[in-house]
Amino acid sequence: MSPIETARVGVDPAAIRHEKSTTHDFGFIPIPRRLRYDPEKPFHFGLLLNVLFGFASTFIVANLYYCQPLLIQFSESFDVSYDRVARIPTLLQASYATGILLISPLGDLVRRRQLVILLASISASLTVGLAVTQNLVVFETLSFLIGVVSVTAQVLIPLAADLAPPERRAAAISTVFSGLLFGILVARVLAGIIAQFTSWRVVYYFAIGVQYLVLVASYFVIPDYPAKNLHMTYWGILRTMGRFAYTEPLLIQACFVNFASCAVFSNFWVTLTFLLGGPPYFYSTVTIGLFGLIGICGVACGPLVGRGIDGLVPWYASLAAALLLLCFQAVQVGAGDTSVVAVVVAIIGLDVFRQMLQMSLATAVFSISAPARARLNAVFVLTMFIGQLMGTAAGTQVFTHYGWRAAAALNLGWCAWIVGVLMLRGPHCARFTWFGFEGGWEARRSVVDARKAAAETGKDAGTDTDLEKGEMATPATDTEKGAVVARVET
Repeated sequence: MSPIETARVGVDPAAIRHEKSTTHDFGFIPIPRRLRYDPEKPFHFGLLLNVLFGFASTFIVANLYYCQPLLIQFSESFDVSYDRVARIPTLLQASYATGILLISPLGDLVRRRQLVILLASISASLTVGLAVTQNLVVFETLSFLIGVVSVTAQVLIPLAADLAPPERRAAAISTVFSGLLFGILVARVLAGIIAQFTSWRVVYYFAIGVQYLVLVASYFVIPDYPAKNLHMTYWGILRTMGRFAYTEPLLIQACFVNFASCAVFSNFWVTLTFLLGGPPYFYSTVTIGLFGLIGICGVACGPLVGRGIDGLVPWYASLAAALLLLCFQAVQVGAGDTSVVAVVVAIIGLDVFRQMLQMSLATAVFSISAPARARLNAVFVLTMFIGQLMGTAAGTQVFTHYGWRAAAALNLGWCAWIVGVLMLRGPHCARFTWFGFEGGWEARRSVVDARKAAAETGKDAGTDTDLEKGEMATPATDTEKGAVVARVET
C-alpha cells in the first residue's frame, strides 16, 4: 500500500511494519487469514461487507426501541405503575448518547474490528439478563448499559468511510445509515407482533439471537485495519473532539443543518399522529402505525440516493436535498389535512431527502480528516439528539397552542434555516474558511477530483517523503486523501 493509500484510510505509516504482524484479536483469537491487514493488498470493500454493516446497524440500534410497544406488558410483569416503566425509553436514549460521547470516539484510537466484536458481544450478553430478570431495577440497569454499548453503528459508519473508495463513500455510508433507520422502524413492529402472540421476553430472546448472529458475522467478514492516532491517548481523543466542535467551520455548518433536519423529522412524526387521529381522518392507532411502513419505503431508497451523492460535490447534494425537503413540507402544510395522498407524498419526500441531506453532510464531514472520523461522527451524531428533542418539544407546544397547521409550518421555517446555513459557506471553501464562496462553482465531483489530482502531480514526491516520516497531507488538500498533519491533531 502506498503512503497516499495509507493516508486515505487514516493509518499511521510509521506503524505499518508492526501492524502487519498482528494475527489475533485481543491477543488470543485468531483472525481469519483473508481478513488480516496487509498494506500490500488493500481489502476490497464489497457488497457483502456493506450489507453486514447495514444489518449490524439495524439489529444493534434496535435495542433502543424494542421496549416502546412493550411498556404496558412491563408494567404488568414487574407489577409497577405506567409512570415507572415510562422512563425506560428515555433511559435508553440517554445511555446511547453517553455511548456516542465516550465510546464511539475510540474508533480513532483502537482497532475497529476488535471494537465492533467487543461491543456486539457485550450487548448480546447483557440482553440475556433483560430476558430473564424479574426485577425492574436490574432491568433498568441492564438497559442503560446496553444503550451505552449499542453504538456499533457509530463505529461502523466511519469505518465504512475509511474502507470505501472515495467514489463510493456516500453509497457505503448511506447503507449503514439506512440500517440505522430500519432498526428504528423495524424494532417497534417486530416487538409489537412478537409480544402480541407470545411474551415480551421472547422479544429479547430474539434480540439475543440476532446480536450473536451479528457477532459471528463480524468475526468472519470485517477486515482488520491498524489502529489510528497511536500517538494519542483516550483523553486526548476526547479533548480534540471538543475542539473540533468549535474550530471546524464545515463540521459546525453540518451540525447546524443536521440539528434542524432532525427537528423537522421528529416534529413531523409527532404532529402527524395528532393529525391522523383527529379530524378529518379519525384513524385508529393500528392504521396510524401502518404509516410507518411508508417510511420504510423511503429508507429503502437510501443506497440509491447515496450513489447519486457520490457524483456530486457534497454541498450541492445538501442544497438540492434541502430545497426538495422544503417543497415536500410545503405540500404537507397546504394539503395535509385535506388529502391522505398529500400525507403519503410528504412522508416519502421527508424520508428520502432528509436521508440524502444526512448522507451528503456526513460525506463532507468525513472529508475533513481521516484520522479523526470517529470523533467528527460523534459530534455530528450528538446534534441529532438535540434536534430530535427540540423538534418533539417545540412541535408539541406549537400544536397544543396553535393547531396542526402551525406545527407543520414550523417545519418550513426549519427547512428555510437549513438553506440559509448552507448558503453561508460555499461548496469549495478552504478548510478554515468560515463564510463566503471561493474556488468556483463546479458541481461534478469527478471534475473537482481531476483538478486536484492535476494540481498535486508536481507535489507527489515531496508529499510521499513527508508521509514516510509519519506525517499526513496538509488540511487544505486532504479532502480525497483523507489525512491531516499529526501535529495539528495533538
